[in-house]
Parts: sequence; C-alpha cells; structure tokens
Amino acid sequence: MIWIFRTGVLVMLLASSVRAATEVEALRWNVQVRARGELRENVYDFDASQKAVTDDSWLLHRLRVGLEWEPVAWLKVTVQGQDTRESFSDRPDVPLLNGAEGDDFFDLRLASVEVGLPEVVSVKVGRQVLAYGDERLVGPLEWLNFSRTFDAVKVRHEGSDWWVEAFASSVVRLDRSGFNRSDWLGGDDSQGQIFSGLYFSSKQVSFQTSDVYAFHLHEDGGTDFLTGGVRMKGDPLKLAGWDYTIEWAGQTGEVKGRDLRAFAHHLEGGYNWLHAGWKPRLALEYSYGSGDRDAGDGKTGTFQNLFPTNHPPYGLMDVFSWQNQHNAVLRLAAQPHEKVKTTLDWHGFWLATTSDAWYRANGKTEVRGIQPDARRYAGSEVDLTMNVKVNSHLDVLLGYSHFFPGSYLADTGAADDANFAYVMVTLNF
Repeated sequence: MIWIFRTGVLVMLLASSVRAATEVEALRWNVQVRARGELRENVYDFDASQKAVTDDSWLLHRLRVGLEWEPVAWLKVTVQGQDTRESFSDRPDVPLLNGAEGDDFFDLRLASVEVGLPEVVSVKVGRQVLAYGDERLVGPLEWLNFSRTFDAVKVRHEGSDWWVEAFASSVVRLDRSGFNRSDWLGGDDSQGQIFSGLYFSSKQVSFQTSDVYAFHLHEDGGTDFLTGGVRMKGDPLKLAGWDYTIEWAGQTGEVKGRDLRAFAHHLEGGYNWLHAGWKPRLALEYSYGSGDRDAGDGKTGTFQNLFPTNHPPYGLMDVFSWQNQHNAVLRLAAQPHEKVKTTLDWHGFWLATTSDAWYRANGKTEVRGIQPDARRYAGSEVDLTMNVKVNSHLDVLLGYSHFFPGSYLADTGAADDANFAYVMVTLNF
C-alpha cells in the first residue's frame, strides 16, 4: 500500500511536469505505471496433487519515468528509469527464480544518444531496445515486468521504401542488489557476450514487407553461431483483406562446444473482413522449431531462439518457445467496439522429437527433460483476451487461458489441466 501511495503521488507530480514540458518541444517526459494481477494453476508442473509455490496468485507492478531531449533534428538523447516489484506471492521475489519476475528496485532501463539523420546515416549508442520483424528472434518482451534491453551500438540508413540496420550489443541482466549491467560493462558473471546483426527491410513490392537478416551470437564457453533468415508479410489493405506471413531461419556454428545445425519456420494466412462492423479476422498458423535427435553425438539440432518476444506467438501461458516444437494455431479476432479488441486462439502442440526436451518460452527452462519413449503430442491451449483502450492514457487487458494435457504429459508424469488468468492496467503519460 505504501508503494501504491508513493507511486500515485509521483505520477501526479510527473503528470504536471509532462504538461509543462509540452511547452518545450525539444524536451518530452514519459511516465508509465503498470499493474498486473495473475492467477496460475499447474502451469509449471501440470500436477494438481502438489501445491507448488507457483500455484498461486500475485501482483506485478512497475513504474517507468523517462525523458527524451531532441534539441535539433540530428541529435536525440533518451533516458528512462524503471522500478519493478512482485507482491503477495509465496515464491521468493527473485527475478527468474521459480518463474518469478521478482523485485528490481529503481534502475536504468534506457540511456542512449542518437546522432545523425536516418536518410543519410544515424548512429545510436547506449542502453536501448532492439526489435525486428515479428520479434520471434529479437524483441523487448514487454510482457515481462522488467522486459529486455541491450547495451548496443546501432547504425541505420533508410531510403523511401527500405531501411537497413547494423548493430553490436550485449543483453542487460538484472542485479537486484546492484546496477543492471551487460557483459560490456563487466562483472563477475560476465559471459563475454557479443550479439550482433544486420537487418534489411523493404516495401519495394507494394503489397508486401520483405526482410532479410543475419544475427551472430558469441559467448564464452564455446558458443559462436550464425542465424540467417527471411521474412515476408502481406498487407491486407492491398490484398483485398487477405494477409500472410512467411518466415524461415537457419543456424550454423557452435553452442557450448557442440556443432549446431538447426532451422525454424513460421507460416500464417488470414482473412480480414475490413468493412464488417466488428472487423473480424480469421487466421491459421503453423510454426516449427527443430530439436536435437541425438543427445550423445556431440552435435545439437535444437534451434536457438535468441532473444525473442515469445508472448504471445506460442500461447499466452508461455509453455513453449520456437524450438523442438510443432505449433498449429486457429485464431479469431474481432473489434466489437472501437475501443475494444478481442481474440480467441486455439493452439495445438507437438514436440518435434522426444529425443530432446520440452522448452518453455525462455528457451532454457525445461518443462520435461528428455523422454525418448513418450508420444509427441504435448497438448492444446485456448487463450481468450479482451483489450480495452479506455482513453489515450489508460489501457485494460483481461485474459484467461486453459491448457489441456496431451499424451506426452501422460507418458512422462503428471498430466493435469492448467489455468492462467490475469487483469493488467497500464497508465501512460
């Protein structure tokens, strides 16, 4: 309650500052307060007989305060601080422990300087967000309370219907007791990480966005691999309501000293009733990420999901990532009111191979380890969401998800249904 009171006072003070700052065009304040109440049941172990610390309800809340200074067209300075907390949970409030988002007291989220003009060339240096395409490989993962940023150098050049970016970076890791830092800033837990890439996007085909990319990840301990891919996305406004997305990515190199050969792809097609009252959209999707078929051969075929926004592509319960999986999706979206958007998704999940593990949305945590004799059908998930944009400052998101266990879970242990419900309120100034 003390935190909520202090936040309310701070928001009122900053809102006054925002209104005053609008008179100075070069200086812009931004404030965000977000709170999300969650209820999870059996999401982590699919076992109703055990009362795990993750079978609980809790409140996640965060505060962001930042400013942008743009005195001239070719110079932009961005700074933003962030405070994230987890309240009323039984699990320890330690980020990433037992799935917790935890506490990370006020720290630096963004701090960058951008010099130049994109139509000539611009350079952005400092702590920033990286996001490309549909964020299946690189994105900020805004669903997480603390989200994701990088310490990076990024160069951009653009034409009338295309742009290209090159970057070198290292992901920022949380430190509850100190300053959040990337490997570029050193530290006892440094992995020597360098994540770099080149991304080209074009709209020279009038009805389609066409992307080509290459990403490289190096970490100490024998990780050094390249990810290359293409993405094509159709525009329903230019295709009489039809849309599509096709993305393919392949990987080669080493992961922890093991030779890597892996690939993934995503196919999606939909139709939008653009002139109907509720503007419905019906779509079918299929995603595949390769798995490792032989754990003892000194090689790996598990697709490395890099730094994605895996919420919501593979289900809102976050039980799958873009690796060792087949994911079929039937998606229905509608807008019953100009301020209300609803979606109803059905996901079917299969493991690509049971000689590899089932990986959660973070691409690291295993739902179940290697179970080579199990059947491959993991289960299905239904997601229902409603997003209400109350006004230009206030958003409300409500959701409910249910997971129906499949034969893989039945073959490998507990196989009980799982539930996930939440209400999220976001206030932006």
